[in-house]
Amino acid sequence: MTRHFLSIDDVSVVELNRILELAEQIKTETKAGNRKPYLAGKVLALIFEKQSLRTRVSFESGMTHLGGSSQFLGADVGFGKRESTKDFAGVLSSMVDVIAFRAKKHESVVELAKYSSCPVINALTDKSHPCQALADILTVKEKFGKLRGLKIAWIGDANNVAASLIKASLKLGVEVVLGTPEKYQFDEETIKELTAFDPKYKLVMTTDPKEAVKGAHAVYTDVWASMGQEAEEEQRKKDFADYQVNAKLMAEADKNAIFLHCLPAKRGQEVTDEVMDSPQSAIVHQAENRMHAQKGLLVWLLNPSIMESSS
Repeated sequence: MTRHFLSIDDVSVVELNRILELAEQIKTETKAGNRKPYLAGKVLALIFEKQSLRTRVSFESGMTHLGGSSQFLGADVGFGKRESTKDFAGVLSSMVDVIAFRAKKHESVVELAKYSSCPVINALTDKSHPCQALADILTVKEKFGKLRGLKIAWIGDANNVAASLIKASLKLGVEVVLGTPEKYQFDEETIKELTAFDPKYKLVMTTDPKEAVKGAHAVYTDVWASMGQEAEEEQRKKDFADYQVNAKLMAEADKNAIFLHCLPAKRGQEVTDEVMDSPQSAIVHQAENRMHAQKGLLVWLLNPSIMESSS
């Protein structure tokens, strides 16, 4: 059976830890100048319906480091226009080893995976961003040397990035508290889906960002209006005006807290320059970890000989 990575739900706790373990191992090797060809001859296809810097470069560079190659498929391949997804997926997956799809709709990724004979990776949808969650967790783990017992404060819109972060954190013993205006919080049905791994878990959401950040080891935010929400931007600026991450808000967190942002950021809106450029800011480290985390994921998916932990 073909394994896909469409959501954090697709991996067990053991598998999630193994992916992170591989990411750390391969990152250490890369930093030492040792790029082992774990995926020699393997080919990654990239389908992007949305713009990208970090996702595209991290996947392409990662595959090159691992001895494989990648193909960026532009609009000229006609995905969703020239033929059925079934036919497209069948042909493409017969020629490549793995597909990463950055889609507008989560259902599009699910449908592609349904007909693909090779692994499909969710490189972002409106519902989730599991690769970002891998990088986020890896960054926090590297900073604090552990995960269990830590607290991450999410400030701003309860969106796809927050959803994947919650799912990953729940599996690894990390608390996530959301500081979000009431109308932008997750609804009850979504909360049940996000916490399905542990139905007894109570997701804390508050309209007070100061309360959310209190004692947090990481303070995380995202743009107030994501791609596709441009028409709502002016209203969102008003609704989120009190949710800016600034030095005053960061002071409520743990003294060793780090600042996270999935980027791109709108400086002066959801976060100030003072925070973005402060010693607490881990945004570049976090962005780089997209590549390392995805290397761990790719090797886990495509190199069965090292899937099992060596420990």
